[in-house]
Amino acid sequence: MENICDAFQGKTVLVTGGAGAVGSNLVKRLDELETKKIIILDNLSSSYEWNIPRSPKVLFIKGDILDDEKLKWAFKEKPDIVYHLAAHFANQNSVDNPETDLMVNGMGILKVLQYAHLVQVERFIYSSSGCGIYGPDSTMPFQEHDTSMQLYTPYQVTKMLGELYTNYFHNLYGLPIVNARFFNSYGPGEVPGQYRNVIPNFFYWAMHGQPLPITGSGEETRDFTYVGDIVNGLLAMAYYKEAVGESINLGAGREIMIKDLAQWINEISDNKAGIVFKERRDWDKKNRLLSCIDKAKRILKYDPQMEFKEGLKSVYKWFLENRANIERSAEF
Repeated sequence: MENICDAFQGKTVLVTGGAGAVGSNLVKRLDELETKKIIILDNLSSSYEWNIPRSPKVLFIKGDILDDEKLKWAFKEKPDIVYHLAAHFANQNSVDNPETDLMVNGMGILKVLQYAHLVQVERFIYSSSGCGIYGPDSTMPFQEHDTSMQLYTPYQVTKMLGELYTNYFHNLYGLPIVNARFFNSYGPGEVPGQYRNVIPNFFYWAMHGQPLPITGSGEETRDFTYVGDIVNGLLAMAYYKEAVGESINLGAGREIMIKDLAQWINEISDNKAGIVFKERRDWDKKNRLLSCIDKAKRILKYDPQMEFKEGLKSVYKWFLENRANIERSAEF
């Protein structure tokens, strides 16, 4: 990581959505490097101020990526590197609120790209979605060239729209962009809630002695990727010139069955309530998810390290340490 760290020395970095699960972990790592300043722009619609790392180098701007005044404030700092993580999250939320999803994930990224182009940033890294870009007609393990137009949620549509916009700014203006396709990120920092991911929600219910609900057979798989590994990939995307103009998977490159996940979380949290099976959601058409990370290994020297059960234990530890804040913030 020594050379990669050099890429951030004396630099100003903007992280939209920096109070979220991936964003807050990224900001913590950036703060450990020799960055000059880290700007967080987040409206706290699905994140919480208590989750923001405290540091004299961190400037937190509470605001929306659709708000030009807030964007002007953030870009007045002339960021060298932009991580665009802010998004309307995620599939079920987009089905329930498709217009908001389009505004935030469509108009939002367009605005951020326009400001990034104006200040001529050195690198623009966009958090796309491996779970959204690939469809039922894509071949597993999913490779970056094998995207799909067979999409089932507005979130999938707008995540692809984001990549189309970044590619447009790269092709027309030469903006040095990288599209990071996340696969099922998990780890410390993600608060459970109605539209949140399965792992924080499972831990929340398990710690309340409730059975863990599986929507489907439990044989479904996901490519759960530890947030620390994703952060390593994001840092590398700001360093390697070969990454510019590319879309790159950031996954673990292995499958975990949901029924095994539920069993392990119950064991870790000593939950005796077991598992319940519920009807599969209409939009959930993917029985399996598995990333091919060969491109990330080749271009970024990406090498995910976290063993899955150890990652789950770190999530449980974070829940215990932040239980009061989590109880106050979780919304179902």
